[in-house]
Amino acid sequence: MASGCIMKSGNLEIFLRQRWYKVQADLSEDTLTLLLEDDENSKDSGFVNGRTTFENSHENSGLPDNIAGQKRIVRVVKEGTNGLGISIKGGKENKMPILISKIFKGMAADKTEQLFVGDAILSVNSEDLREASHDEAVKALKRAGKVVELEVKYLREVTPYFRKTSALSDMGWGIRDESYASVDKRYLPLKLVYVTRNLSWPEPADNMFEVHAPDGLNWCAFRCADSDSAFSWFTAIHSAVSELNHVALLELNETKEGAVADIKHVGWLAKMSHVECWKAMFAVVTERDFIVFDKPPLDADSWSSPIFTHPLLATRIVHTGSNDSLQFGTRTGCRHGVESHIFRVDNQRHLSSWIRALVNGAHGAAAAAKEVSCSVNWNGSDARLTVHYENGFNLCKGDNVLWQYQFESLRSSKDDSIRTVTLNFDSAQYELDLQSNPKPFVFILHTFLSAKIHRLGLLA
Repeated sequence: MASGCIMKSGNLEIFLRQRWYKVQADLSEDTLTLLLEDDENSKDSGFVNGRTTFENSHENSGLPDNIAGQKRIVRVVKEGTNGLGISIKGGKENKMPILISKIFKGMAADKTEQLFVGDAILSVNSEDLREASHDEAVKALKRAGKVVELEVKYLREVTPYFRKTSALSDMGWGIRDESYASVDKRYLPLKLVYVTRNLSWPEPADNMFEVHAPDGLNWCAFRCADSDSAFSWFTAIHSAVSELNHVALLELNETKEGAVADIKHVGWLAKMSHVECWKAMFAVVTERDFIVFDKPPLDADSWSSPIFTHPLLATRIVHTGSNDSLQFGTRTGCRHGVESHIFRVDNQRHLSSWIRALVNGAHGAAAAAKEVSCSVNWNGSDARLTVHYENGFNLCKGDNVLWQYQFESLRSSKDDSIRTVTLNFDSAQYELDLQSNPKPFVFILHTFLSAKIHRLGLLA
């Protein structure tokens, strides 16, 4: 339920069931409240939030022209332990007949193709329901057995009522206010949602924005009167979500798996899956790693199955596109070479916060690690190369120090992307065989150097 004062209020349109519905929207610090308004002027379209077909087909199409007012007998056969696959409303306590308010796709009632939202149920297996209460009707339907004979009559005048009141219920998320009998009201908790623009809607427009549920599956498209209104709403919701992310970060730190380091930054990003195709991802920056999930990791199973985990020590941040681009890339040195990803954010503040979290995280990981070492072959002899955060480079064979240099002495480095790295110091050049792909070492070296420079205040 909504809490706190209303931060923003106004009219929006939400896309559900192949059409736009007008809603009164109220934004508080943690909730977006939607109240469905009169939708007489709503326009149809060919796209549904998250889907390209209308799943409750008998609520919206295939209705015979001459069906209104005609009594019909429909035989429904239940499958296994499943029910009829309908929801009902009404009853004598509401001074209404028992009415079908929803038909679930793929279930027994839907498969008859003879039942519709707006059908009044007159009897069940010859048991009269004309004067039944809602509870009496529910009991009659439950005890009807495997084969159910429904006597129904379609009431055209109630159909717009059900379409309107059930529209927000079909969102798949949020909390419905059951105290509203004649209109639909829904609360969308904003913690861990993803508010963005031009991600899933097939024809992006500057007067629209999207709100994606924390489950990573459900989402809503909203439309405003103009681009300025859309920007204002988007910014307000985005700011509220950003504040709630701080709360979510604390909660995730309390519930994370023990092997996961302290979490420093969380939030949604759009990741490029292939050229100009983006997918929502939930990203976490810990003290050691950059971890990406398909949704927020709220349980042990989620923590154990990320899409990928990259060590910050071996990860570089690269800018992509023009100077005003809202994209950034990551390049990570791995055993197989370099793994690259491109991410998109929604504003410059969002971009800055992610780059800062990743860069500072990498520098912090370098300072915490202090040193890294690896086996190498130099001049035909096996040795061990150590890179220390304070002391620089040290090559040893057993207890014998072969050579050592401070970071300041390094002039350049290069590698062959196969197994060899070359370090060029002031007074000498060394070619080292790392006996595996050199990219992890090269990227870690870059992070150590960057952290040192940053600490010395040479990098803004």
